Amino acid sequence: MVPEVHSCRQLEPATYFCTVSGERAPDLMESTSGKFTVTNKRNCRRRAQRPCPAKTMTTRRLSRSTQGFFERLPAEVFDMVLELLSLMETSVFSMVSKAINSYIVSYVSTHTWRNRMILQKFHYSSSKEECILDHYKSLGLLFKRCTLLFPTKDRLKFIYSSFSQVPCFMMEGCTASSKCLGFASYGVFLQTLIAGWDELECHRVFNFLCNFTNLPRKMETTVTGKPGGAKGALQRLELQIRLFCRNVLLDPWQNGRDTLFWLTCILKPWPMVSQARLLFILYGPLQPNGKIAWHEVGDGVLAQGALWDLAKALLLLHADSKDWTADTILSIIEELTVLPQAWHMENTARLLILCGNSICYSFLASKAINGRLFEIARLIAFLILVCEKDGYCMNWSVKMMQHLCKFFSTAPDKWSFIQSVENMFSEVTMEMYEVVLAANHNEDLDTFQNLCSLLNASAHFHTEMVYTFLKDL
Repeated sequence: MVPEVHSCRQLEPATYFCTVSGERAPDLMESTSGKFTVTNKRNCRRRAQRPCPAKTMTTRRLSRSTQGFFERLPAEVFDMVLELLSLMETSVFSMVSKAINSYIVSYVSTHTWRNRMILQKFHYSSSKEECILDHYKSLGLLFKRCTLLFPTKDRLKFIYSSFSQVPCFMMEGCTASSKCLGFASYGVFLQTLIAGWDELECHRVFNFLCNFTNLPRKMETTVTGKPGGAKGALQRLELQIRLFCRNVLLDPWQNGRDTLFWLTCILKPWPMVSQARLLFILYGPLQPNGKIAWHEVGDGVLAQGALWDLAKALLLLHADSKDWTADTILSIIEELTVLPQAWHMENTARLLILCGNSICYSFLASKAINGRLFEIARLIAFLILVCEKDGYCMNWSVKMMQHLCKFFSTAPDKWSFIQSVENMFSEVTMEMYEVVLAANHNEDLDTFQNLCSLLNASAHFHTEMVYTFLKDL
């Protein structure tokens, strides 16, 4: 007869021990369909003759339920588990199963979670900047993973619903734009979210952002007004466009091709004159108070690195022969250098040098082809001055002169070109000298130093030129 089972206690998961009259039951167990049947060695033969119903026990491990452990937890307990996870851990957890992913999407949609994890204030000291940006990078990864199964349109709507209430993420929504990390945080978040997406999806992102921020209408307001004539609200709008486009769309990307894609999206819908103005708004120099330096480029000489961002943007566009031709880039530079008035020639010369040999040579060559000798001569004089002041090799300017001479087919034309350059040296020298004489020496020290630099530049240029022609003799 089968011994009666008095008690059963679980010592380990899925491992059961039975006691009979206080003693451990025999170890032999037969498994059938995930169930264990308690038997007795000594009574195996007797059982074959007198079958007796056996008591069965189903273990949790062998349960065939389709639900996982976490999916059977009460919602309140699951929320407590999620609260203990970091953003990175939650993002990994969201990929465990479709059910868990769906729950986490609902969890991050709650106001409680948003108020706790999506920061509302971004006006912190620079010491906290890295921590805040890392936080939004992790948020980007979480949203990327938990919305992995969503169509692009639904992903963007979900993100909009989460971030639309943050004032510092909205254009004209922040009162301290230049010192705010809102756009930079949004940019890091967006870059992490869409990393690896194809161009079609990225175009959808750009169109969504345009609708979300009303960016095209704001750009139209700035480019249709008088350049540099904006006051008050328009000045703030120009700065908002610059900060949003630079921090959200352009600067977060390490790869130049990604930056080029977004810059092309911003510029392409506009005519060439507007493209030049938008480039200046996005990459032009700034005043000490943070406003765009429209008039400073024409009124005086800018600092050496003030035009570097603008030059890098032009180089980026010039490298893309598919969407931007060389003639288009030269036309944009022509438009740029007269916004809002003709630039100081030294600023134009410095921009061309920063743009590199190809753009600089093409720009000068286009003027040579059109017979604009006066403009070429004045530009060359200031190119030589910039080489002297910024420490570039003077041999470069001599070679540029040699290349330009090839555009003049006859000897008289070449002589006229060289004479124009020499006369321009004298003219620019006299202009600077007259300014120095008319002003107090203490008040116009910069012009006096510029005059000295020009005299040195002329001497070094002519020395290099004579050496170039005499070295092979």
